[in-house]
Amino acid sequence: MYPLSTEHGFRLSREAGFDGVEVMVTRDERTQSAEALLKMSERYEQPIMSIHAPVLLLTHFVWGRDPKVKLEKSAGLAASVGAESVVVHPPFRWQAEYAVDFLQIVRETANTYGVQIAVENMFPWKAAGRSMKAYMPGWDPTDFDCDSVTLDFSHASLAGQSSYDLAVGFGERLRHVHLCDGTMSADEGRIFDEHALPGHGTQPVAEVLALLAEQGWDGQVVAEVNTRKARSDEERLALLVETVEFARRHTGQAAQGDEKDAPTTDPAASVGA
Repeated sequence: MYPLSTEHGFRLSREAGFDGVEVMVTRDERTQSAEALLKMSERYEQPIMSIHAPVLLLTHFVWGRDPKVKLEKSAGLAASVGAESVVVHPPFRWQAEYAVDFLQIVRETANTYGVQIAVENMFPWKAAGRSMKAYMPGWDPTDFDCDSVTLDFSHASLAGQSSYDLAVGFGERLRHVHLCDGTMSADEGRIFDEHALPGHGTQPVAEVLALLAEQGWDGQVVAEVNTRKARSDEERLALLVETVEFARRHTGQAAQGDEKDAPTTDPAASVGA
């Protein structure tokens, strides 16, 4: 729902028919408070399924500048609100000290707080047609020695990768999915990841969801779609409804209110989308 309020996200998530929310920690103090989040969770009957650590450039000063502290606080917040997972990006290149021990920090923090910490696939940065090494140890977690991974379809698109191949390559480490889509890669001139609605791009989103359903996968599918161009709450709600219906259809879930034979995948709305 960014840049709308956190409470706005909880409300629209319920109205659209999602099972719960992912909260991205931002400068909004309510996203940093377990008490405030639990109040909204109860008010709108939306469980908090995951926490997205404040790793974006726009959250650079949230919880200080130490990325290890940010991750530990995110894990603590997740444990306090009952979320089972934390999403984190690979370190930026200029966070060299953190990057050297990143995978060890991830594993130790997950064990300490009893939550999954799922490292998200990112994409190469380009400027004036030249690649920049923005992440360490890299932007693709396929070969990372970590226990949990997040697959983002929009990031795969920008990286010029097939999300289906990534899902297969991640194997049992794939525990979290950011449901969205993309139309082109950085090599084709795209600069920013799109987070388009699933089915509105070129990634094999439906095929990946079907694969996970066939495998009896029990991770989280979290909608991370861009709704900023919506001119009203009604338009925004329609985008979210389309997204959750796409997720349920391609994971083989029954319609809302009819849970018979529904698999265990859990589509969720992302407050920080």
